[in-house]
Amino acid sequence: MNQAHARTARADPDRAPDHPTNSLLVFGLDDPHSMAGVIAACCDAQAGALEIRDFGDGEFKIRPLTDPHGRPVCVVAGLYGDARRSPQDRLCMLLFFVSALRDHGARHITVVAPYLPFVRKDRRTQPFDPISLRYLAQWLESAGVDALLTLEPHNVAAFDNAFRIPARTVATHRVLLAAALEAAGQTDLVVASPDPGGIKRAQLWREAVETASHRPTGFAMLDKRRRAGEMEGAFAVCGEVRDATVLLVDDVIATGATLARASRALFSAGASRVMVAAAHGQFLERAADLLDAAGIDALLVTDSLPSARLAGHRLRERLTLASAAPALAALLTDPASALPPHGTLSRQPDSESQPLSAASA
Repeated sequence: MNQAHARTARADPDRAPDHPTNSLLVFGLDDPHSMAGVIAACCDAQAGALEIRDFGDGEFKIRPLTDPHGRPVCVVAGLYGDARRSPQDRLCMLLFFVSALRDHGARHITVVAPYLPFVRKDRRTQPFDPISLRYLAQWLESAGVDALLTLEPHNVAAFDNAFRIPARTVATHRVLLAAALEAAGQTDLVVASPDPGGIKRAQLWREAVETASHRPTGFAMLDKRRRAGEMEGAFAVCGEVRDATVLLVDDVIATGATLARASRALFSAGASRVMVAAAHGQFLERAADLLDAAGIDALLVTDSLPSARLAGHRLRERLTLASAAPALAALLTDPASALPPHGTLSRQPDSESQPLSAASA
């Protein structure tokens, strides 16, 4: 049996439109936590309606129910995997929907994908390796996407180089900074990276914390020790963390193994508290158990991914979710809000560093 369901509100055909026919139109593509609605409200844009019809063999049909002809369009897409659809399914659906919008006369199409799959494979590390990030860019561009907005990919430099269309990112500290300062209280922070690859991210976090708190902020890095070419289980802590509250920052929490081991190493080096902040919380496998056992004091993530995997786990009591929608909406209306990618953050208005955040129930 065919099943059809419409996403976002349907417009009343007998009612005069509230928005000019050339104003921004926002569609939420399979977006269960209504980020599209928040972005539409922040941009004073019209929320468009769409239909997704699922067929029994796994195929689908997707079409806009609000006419996109001649209008700039924003498509908010959650490209994660869950029990209903895989990341591949959602990516295919996005490509089909963008193509349909282009086919029916959309003037400009911006995709807002808070979480982008396949971007961690951004270089070849083995013979005949794919570069999945580049292929993803080619598919989006070929479908007719004019611009892409996302929340902190794994490697920002590789992300910038993969796209020919404007592709812009929101740094995680712009979303989680207020929550991190609230969780830290009056204690001075040390910002730490769990590996050398995240040094730049941690440095930007340190600069943001120092600017907002008007207090000196320390920096630390962890590195895995090697002996005779073999990786040991322990981490070496580079930087002073004794008696400090440490903010351990990363782009994604997947299995949680690296962050759990890094947290234990920080405690062994004398840290009094460890907080973890990440853009994307996947919480795969035993991630919640590992992070809980490591003794972290607070867990800060954005709402780029659903947090259903933490339902019923006691770690959820230490979880704070911060909405990425206001920062993504600001970037949608003003691309300059993402700047500067380098340099001092103190040049940015204070209001941009105060995202909406709420403690999870």
